[in-house]
Amino acid sequence: MSTTRFISATPVLASLDIERSAEFFASKLGFGKVHVAQGEYGIVSNGPVEIHFWACTQRRIAEATSCRIEVQAIEALHTQCASHGIVHANAPLTSKPWGTKEFAILDPDGNLVTFYENTDA
Repeated sequence: MSTTRFISATPVLASLDIERSAEFFASKLGFGKVHVAQGEYGIVSNGPVEIHFWACTQRRIAEATSCRIEVQAIEALHTQCASHGIVHANAPLTSKPWGTKEFAILDPDGNLVTFYENTDA
């Protein structure tokens, strides 16, 4: 009998404006726009990471949503995000006791996106 093996996960974030969400991730974080259908659905990608957006009309939903994205060279990404003024004031670059270094940003709709790098060998 085969055992199912999970391969990857893709965050799907609430977006009040699909075009604005895609542009934010493209201009601030270097993602490419894969699919942008205003009022419907959006997809951006950077290497093997995709983020999807679903059209939402209630900001409170986005403000209650978050995701985590593993990266390499987190210091460089942090510097890039800091230069754009998008590092969350309550989530600066910090080493965590669970073996990661991480920081977070808020996208224009209030989704919390945490970037992390494993520091344990």
